[in-house]
Amino acid sequence: MNKIERPGGEAEVEYLDSSFRVVKPGTFVRCGVTGEAIPLERLRYWSVPRQEAYASPQAALVRLGYAKNAPPAEG
Repeated sequence: MNKIERPGGEAEVEYLDSSFRVVKPGTFVRCGVTGEAIPLERLRYWSVPRQEAYASPQAALVRLGYAKNAPPAEG
């Protein structure tokens, strides 16, 4: 499914070890730490055990307890 074929709105995604599978089509997912929308084409960081996405490496470190807060992801 390409960008044009995807309906707008939040996607439901299954996070796998080195990829992810779109369960419900959409254009973005939400960061599990910051709540910001992450366009699927920019999704790079996620947790398989927690099944959540992260807007940045810093957000992932916050979730793991290695950092105190996550700055907004750079565009």
